Amino acid sequence: MKDPKRHLITAALPYANGPLHIGHIAGAYITGDIYARHLRAQGKKVLFVCGSDEHGAAITLRAKKDNTTPQAIVDKYHAIIKKAFEDFRISFDIYDRTSSAHHKTTSQDFFTVLNDQGSFDIKTSEQYYDEVEKQFLADRYITGRCPSCNQEGAYGDQCEKCGKDLSPKDLIDPRSTISGNAPVLKETSLWYLPMGHHEEWLKKYINEGELDGKPHHNPKEWKNHVLGQCRSWLNAGLHSRAMTRDLDWGVPVPLDEAKGKVLYVWMDAPIGYISATKKWAEENNENWEDYWKSEDTKLTHFIGKDNIVFHCIIFPILLKTHGEFILPENVPANEFLNLEGDKISTSRDHAVWLHEYLEEMPDRVDELRYVLTSIAPESKDSEFTWKDYQARVNNELVAILGNFVNRAVVLTHKYYDGVVPTVQAGYSAGKEVEDLFANNAKEIDSLIHKYRFREALQKAMQAARIGNKFLAETEPWKLIKEDPDTVASILNTALQICAYLSSSLQSFLPDTANKLKDILNIREEVSSLKEGHKINPATLLFKKVEEEEIVFQMEKLDTKKKENAAKLAEEEKKNIPPISFEDFQKLELRVGEIIEAIKVPKADKLLQLQVNFGDHIRTIVSGIALHYTAEEVIGKKVSVLMNLAPRKIRGVESQGMILMAEDSDGKLNFISPDRDFEVGSEIQ
Repeated sequence: MKDPKRHLITAALPYANGPLHIGHIAGAYITGDIYARHLRAQGKKVLFVCGSDEHGAAITLRAKKDNTTPQAIVDKYHAIIKKAFEDFRISFDIYDRTSSAHHKTTSQDFFTVLNDQGSFDIKTSEQYYDEVEKQFLADRYITGRCPSCNQEGAYGDQCEKCGKDLSPKDLIDPRSTISGNAPVLKETSLWYLPMGHHEEWLKKYINEGELDGKPHHNPKEWKNHVLGQCRSWLNAGLHSRAMTRDLDWGVPVPLDEAKGKVLYVWMDAPIGYISATKKWAEENNENWEDYWKSEDTKLTHFIGKDNIVFHCIIFPILLKTHGEFILPENVPANEFLNLEGDKISTSRDHAVWLHEYLEEMPDRVDELRYVLTSIAPESKDSEFTWKDYQARVNNELVAILGNFVNRAVVLTHKYYDGVVPTVQAGYSAGKEVEDLFANNAKEIDSLIHKYRFREALQKAMQAARIGNKFLAETEPWKLIKEDPDTVASILNTALQICAYLSSSLQSFLPDTANKLKDILNIREEVSSLKEGHKINPATLLFKKVEEEEIVFQMEKLDTKKKENAAKLAEEEKKNIPPISFEDFQKLELRVGEIIEAIKVPKADKLLQLQVNFGDHIRTIVSGIALHYTAEEVIGKKVSVLMNLAPRKIRGVESQGMILMAEDSDGKLNFISPDRDFEVGSEIQ
């Protein structure tokens, strides 16, 4: 395709219902930032757009959970997210928000154009309704058992365990997440986008890169998993999708007959890219339509794989239906990043939160940028571990990049008072170094334009590897006395590699590149350092990650895991389903007296008890040994569940269960009759 005059780059709008974690960053933002920085460095006209997605059921659910308002939630997390992006050096030209007045106007105008064109179908259907809360329930307001994997707690739009897309009516035993009650079906009218009408042109757009009979993009440049997901949807046949919701939080549908309805979040959120562009254009005396309605602009969406369908099918339908808008030429979606052998989970707090990392390690921004780019899940899921983080920082950034720069600069100061020395006539640094200067930048550029950022970063780091090898082979510290002219040429070459690194790493590690420029005493991109140029003394680009730092982070994750497990256990206790009176009548409870007790061998928690019920004696194994000694329990009258099926515990058949009470500290206490009941008495 022809070289565009402008690049419009978008990164997925993060939900403002919680902070960012490293999975978000690896999924869409670090790669989008590298791409934008690289194009800017080439002199391209770039607009990099993002903002907080502040509508949808997830926001209202968070507000109810925190006993506050949706606006308070989005205000809080918009500020946290925006600051985290800034502190992590994500170079958005504008970071906007969808709760703004200008976004409301833009999205309502967009809806109105489509509605006036007759682009929607108004359908009356039955939707789940909470009779206690007096409201219709959006997808995330409903949970139940997944029909696919049988997991409890699946949402009305997706099961988070098996990943299956669902609709609320698919759920088994649905419940309102607001009241906990079973919802009822009630009629409501919604505006639907008949996506099936658009299958023909979408297939050509996705499969052939064709739009309106003309070449638009090269589908071979799209990632396989992006094409695969799109083709799966298209081959299954596209269904109508509601573009409005019965909610009280969101952009109101601008129609008198749609009171109490808002735009569906996927009708509202991607239009946030457009409203943000309008705001930026107004503030910078630009024409926003140049970026959204000109064939001289290339549109690229950076997203995670969970947003592929929305950016490759639904949003293009909306843009093309509206008319005049350009469509994305590529959607380089990344797969998911896992953490320490498990999926990152916000609900389980199993995550490395970006704002916490930046607070705890404010001087290690580029270290995390380096690691996340090195393991970016470009074509398959990848994994972050703290041990790998430590190894990459210490063995690559410190030992290779930092070591090379430090040696080159220290030797220059030692032998030439920090002045770039003169290269002797006819000197050759060797083929590997010459190839580096001739080809490395082109190779990095090619890889970035193919969205292969991991390889591009390693190609940039290759300069430091070659530099280290060059110094090790030439050994200027040994040559200085016998051949100072050659040493001057060697160190000039080493400094030229440093200057090249300050340029080639700028898109990946901006802080490091700027530190390197400060050391080299340059303020802008230079193709080479001039002989006689004065450089500054060496400062360390990186410091080693010590074991204590890693242990702290791993223990932090482990503590969160244990706290979450305890919290879930507590929630499970609260959510024990009720039983009928008939079920309760099936329980046989009697008073017994412990007459013998011994410790079960090799079991710290277990006592083997002989319990007398008057007409017979039973053996019961009970996990109370951490709370009572064998001697203490002799003579205790206890409450016993008699008709529990016998089972063997450590080789001893237990014939019942002693009922215990547990206090807030986890201490067990016998449930004993307060009067002297006869053993064998029935408990009613």
